[in-house]
Amino acid sequence: MKALVQYALFVVAGLLTPQLVLVAPAQEIVPPKADVAARGTASNTAKAGSSGDPALGGERYPLYRLTRSDTLDLSFTFSPEFNQTLTIQPDGFVSLRGAGSVRAEGLTIPEFQRSVIQTYIPFLHLPEITITLKDFERPYFLASGEVARPGKYELRGDLTVNEGVAIAGGFTQQALHSQVILFRRISSGVAESHVIDVKKMLNSRNLSEDWHLRPGDFVYVPQSRISKIRRFVPASSMNWYMNPLQF
Repeated sequence: MKALVQYALFVVAGLLTPQLVLVAPAQEIVPPKADVAARGTASNTAKAGSSGDPALGGERYPLYRLTRSDTLDLSFTFSPEFNQTLTIQPDGFVSLRGAGSVRAEGLTIPEFQRSVIQTYIPFLHLPEITITLKDFERPYFLASGEVARPGKYELRGDLTVNEGVAIAGGFTQQALHSQVILFRRISSGVAESHVIDVKKMLNSRNLSEDWHLRPGDFVYVPQSRISKIRRFVPASSMNWYMNPLQF
């Protein structure tokens, strides 16, 4: 009986004793690696786009910008008496009929259209103007030196140095085929040059290293050394030097 009472007291004491509740500290929720990578990529993309890098966030298909000697047709929908044809002057400006001069060089067609509309607003009520590029300076390349027809040629399509030389009439007998020089302008004050061994390419029948021409490129074919001294050597001696077995 005594043992039973002691057991009952022990149970009651155990129930009434305050219990400690252990609360685990809050843990930081770590997102999956895929989410972290995605967020990082999005952040980098946003930064790249704001930096103006053409490869990431710049202008993918740039519009044509007007240059000197370009010809434009201006058509006024509600005021046809103002229709006119303009040619950009050497200073980059055009003279609008009854509205003065406006700069056009360096602008795209939509930019120039907005500029013309703003110029005519004091004279016309809500002018509606359509601008069409009528004529412009087409891409070209230059060929000089020992080619049959040196000059300026229109660059149509994708052409290489060898094809450009062929368009210029091919090499002359005095040409140095192994040192054709390609001049390419990088900026207004900087140009680069590349020496192209056309003779090697033709002999190996491999045109994989043939440079592709860009607008404004200048192809120069130098004169060979033997042709430089030919005029100072008598013809008979020159023939013997070139082919001694014929005697």
